[in-house]
Amino acid sequence: MTEQTLTLRFTLVTPPAGVMFSLQEGDETPVAQALSTGADLTFDVPLRLGSNPDGSPRWLGPYVRREGPKRFVYYRVGTLAGQHDTPWTRRGKIFLTDIPADLVRQAAETGRPLAAAFPGTDRKGEPSCATVRPIDGWRLG
Repeated sequence: MTEQTLTLRFTLVTPPAGVMFSLQEGDETPVAQALSTGADLTFDVPLRLGSNPDGSPRWLGPYVRREGPKRFVYYRVGTLAGQHDTPWTRRGKIFLTDIPADLVRQAAETGRPLAAAFPGTDRKGEPSCATVRPIDGWRLG
């Protein structure tokens, strides 16, 4: 597979109102900051897709982070997203290596985004953080 660009579209479902969210580019830079009103927040993340020697998807680009062989994208919450008047300093981690390879191939062939919805609020009513999992799995957007 030659390298190409894909869009990862993720939605944070009903995040707490009054909290800033953003993408994380590189190690520290917040991008696409959005102050939650309590309605769903959607982010589009441009990614580059290549192929590993075993044929599995190889995720690349300034939004891609790594943890051993796993690749993921961070979203930032509160102070990490640039909001100074908040008690929240968090990040959420969305693993790209959890996306089914056949769905990645379909997205690459059609140019459609890879999409999923994630909880924006945890069980305590606070902004979700740490590793978040799709509510209903991944699909083509």
